[in-house]
Amino acid sequence: MPQYLAPGVYIEETSFRSKSIEGASTTVTGFIGPTRYGPLDLDNELLTSLKDFERVYGDRNQLEHGTSTYHNYVWHAARAFFIEGGKQLYVSRIFRPVGDGDDGIARSRLAPSAPANASLAIRARWPGEEGNLRVRFVLHVGQNVLAVERQPITGLDALRVSSLSDRDVVMIRRTQSPPSAGFYLAHLDTTTDTFTFEPQSGATLNMTGIGADSLQRGDRVQVITLNVATAPADEPGAFEVWEGLALDAEHTTNGARDALTYVFGSHVETPELERAHGRDKPVVITAESGVDTGLDLLDALFTAGPAVVSSPPAATDHASLQELVLDDTAGDGDRWIDVVLSGGNDGLLPGATEYEGGADPNSTAKFGLTQFEDIDSLSIVAAPGSSFNYKQSDLDRDRVNAIINLLIAHCTSMRYRIAVIDSGNDLTVGEVQDQRARFDSTYAAFYYPWVRVMDPVTRVPIFLPPSGFVAGIYARNDITRAVFKAPANEVVNLSIGFEALLNKAQQDVLNPEGINCFRFFEGRGYRLWGGRTMTSDPEWKYVNLRRYFAYLEHSIDRGTQWAVFEPNGPQLWANVRQTIADFLLNEFFSGALLGDKPEQSYFVRCDRSTMTQNDLDNGRLVVLIGVAPVKPAEFVIFRIGQWTADRR
Repeated sequence: MPQYLAPGVYIEETSFRSKSIEGASTTVTGFIGPTRYGPLDLDNELLTSLKDFERVYGDRNQLEHGTSTYHNYVWHAARAFFIEGGKQLYVSRIFRPVGDGDDGIARSRLAPSAPANASLAIRARWPGEEGNLRVRFVLHVGQNVLAVERQPITGLDALRVSSLSDRDVVMIRRTQSPPSAGFYLAHLDTTTDTFTFEPQSGATLNMTGIGADSLQRGDRVQVITLNVATAPADEPGAFEVWEGLALDAEHTTNGARDALTYVFGSHVETPELERAHGRDKPVVITAESGVDTGLDLLDALFTAGPAVVSSPPAATDHASLQELVLDDTAGDGDRWIDVVLSGGNDGLLPGATEYEGGADPNSTAKFGLTQFEDIDSLSIVAAPGSSFNYKQSDLDRDRVNAIINLLIAHCTSMRYRIAVIDSGNDLTVGEVQDQRARFDSTYAAFYYPWVRVMDPVTRVPIFLPPSGFVAGIYARNDITRAVFKAPANEVVNLSIGFEALLNKAQQDVLNPEGINCFRFFEGRGYRLWGGRTMTSDPEWKYVNLRRYFAYLEHSIDRGTQWAVFEPNGPQLWANVRQTIADFLLNEFFSGALLGDKPEQSYFVRCDRSTMTQNDLDNGRLVVLIGVAPVKPAEFVIFRIGQWTADRR
């Protein structure tokens, strides 16, 4: 209650209207399956284009599972999704290791030619054959930062440095006789605001201008930084570059750490850092024993043996990379070495265990379908390619059926989602009936047959599972029409055919069993020609009805959270009633509900008739809502008979 203690005018805000409900999204899609590269346990990133997908989860090339080659079905599904009209996609990558001791991660070492020297361990951040990367280290030598300035009080010249930070690695060229050059670690004395320069061995240099250990007029101080570039080993020209990395592990710029081994660190012990730094860094670089300072890291680069390093062409005129750095005539295009990672593989074909996933008990990491539980906006889930080779063996059939059960269980548990289920590839009508007969759920829809497209990888026609196309059609249907319109009688944009060309007689058999078919119609192209769920319950047999109720329930769920812990009395009941009624009135005018008037289309009750005293005593507010949704005109019937001309 407001307090009125002193005389005066009090202005207060009040509300005379009910809260509004915003419709929940129905187009956000989640795909789960193996990809060429990318994170397994980081938070899922929202993808809005195929380029986004490739940036995070690798390219379109085929996968090598064991000794067999498979199409990159998740990439193809993402491509189909965006082309068919999808806008927002999440992907959960799964991976099944070949065996103990083989995690599928590519590795190498920037190893010294002499065993006593320092070295760096370099590995791909995630498993996958695409992790066999070429990593290029480019040493950049900056401009001279040492200058002479006249002191205003004494009138004497003094040395100063600009654009130099504590723990920078620098190259110092001295003009004293004889001239010399060496590498030093800069230390800033915050008390005097002056720098000293510590070498790997020998005397430390200062800037007093006095004595042999002091810099003099004409000397040069140049900061050395590192550029790192990565590219697929078979495409050395397509480099992704990170510039200006410090060599010393403790180096900071404006309070932020920017050293090579920090930026490319694993950070697995701090999940927040791993999410922030790891997603766009495809490799992990770790300093091994002997690399304690930036000078040690520089020495590791200088002394790297030739086993894993490709020397640049300019190096043929020099004894070592160190001489290239010391050479004033050399540029960044000359001062580089390459390390090629090897040993990465795509693992084995994932099974139900990988699709199910779980949570790491020692961290916040999640895998598989468990990742999707944290994405509230997700409304469509599919596992493209999981049904491949369905009829090859009993083991394959059991694997596919187990994955389908996991998808259905996930969507049933999450309530506001629907699973798009792929039929097996190369199935006859009888075989697809047998596969469909094993499941019964209102939270899933089954599609047959596979779609024929032109493969941009092999440049020949291939067959792809329907789920990527269907998810895109769902999204396109919701955006251009509405979620209450059946996602059927829609053109499949990418299709150049289907695995089986079905006729009406065959669909007469499949449609009543909840098998949604793709059909070809002369003059109307290739279309999705079915919109039923995988259920025996006639109340929920249409996909659009299931999805529309998920939309209503999710929207009301999110839009009435404000009511929790409000005083449970008539004022709250009236406010909740009005909030939901206003939302349903908008649905009525949009054509989603059947009836000539709002009172024929829906009702909302929230009063003592919906709650007992026991409900009130236990803190329950019960609202009863009834809606009359429109259903699709699945069978359009015209009855025609003869009529005599003289009949009135």
